[in-house]
Order: sequence, then structure tokens, then C-alpha cells
Amino acid sequence: MKPPAIPLEKVSALPLIYRVTIPPEFEDENGHMNIRWYLAVYDDAGYPLAAGFGLTPEYHRQHGTGGFDLEHHIHYLSEVHIGDTVAIHVRLLARSAKRIHYMMFMVNETRGTLASLFECVNSFADLTVRRTAPYPADIAATIDAMLIAHNALDWDAPVCGVMGA
Repeated sequence: MKPPAIPLEKVSALPLIYRVTIPPEFEDENGHMNIRWYLAVYDDAGYPLAAGFGLTPEYHRQHGTGGFDLEHHIHYLSEVHIGDTVAIHVRLLARSAKRIHYMMFMVNETRGTLASLFECVNSFADLTVRRTAPYPADIAATIDAMLIAHNALDWDAPVCGVMGA
């Protein structure tokens, strides 16, 4: 399934949360970034996303909390080569008491292309009991403020259609 074309300037207007230059160890036998490294890049981008809500590693240590990814969908749109610089932009889609549904967009800044889409459902977790838990009120308010801005965008997120918070 091919997602709808999204103008790169619309994606690039989303919050930039992570940027990396692809190292040689990410290369596969086809001469581009191996698929396993896309998830690693998205995972690395998840930490600044969570920190933007106030969910820093220090917060989690102090409160015995963490996060659990529950579901992913990755769509590969164009090749990423070793030495290319990619930027990850984020768009929140929805929130429930315990979960967020969001997308990340990998922009290949070197080639000027949208390289990949990542859709995820993530849950806040109480690690003292290893179970999902409701977001604290202050964290939920921060997420909600970002959701309001993202829900006001003039383009539909290219969701896979089977996930949700």
C-alpha cells in the first residue's frame, strides 16, 4: 500500500526531534541502510519525544515508571545510504488515559526525500508492577497541548488504519 504523497515542506514543519548521519555499520549487502536500523533510528528518536513530555530518564528513575511500545508499523519509501543525514519529525495523533498514538517521519536531508514513515502506539508504564498506567496529569496536559496543535494541521496523517490509542 502506497501512502498519499505529503509535500516535504509539510512534514518538515512538524517538530524535529532527532537527526543522525547514517554510519557505515548500518549498511547491508544492497549498499543502503539495512531495515533493522530504521527501527533503531526511530527508537533513538523516541527518547527526545518522551523527554518533550517531561518523561526523561531521570523522571522515570525517580517515579519507577517507563514506557512500553505496543505496536509499530514502518513504511519504507526511499533508500537511505551510508553518510546520508536523516531528520525525524513527529506528529501526535491521539491519546487515551494510558497510551499515545503517533507517527514519525524520516526525512533524508541529504537527498531531499521522505524516506520512511513510522507509526506507533506507546503506553506509559508503572515499572513497580510492570503494567501500563495512566499518564500523570501534568504529563497528560503537555501531550494534550501538542495534540491540539497537531490535530489542527491541514493534512491527514497517512496512518496504516489498524492502530489507535
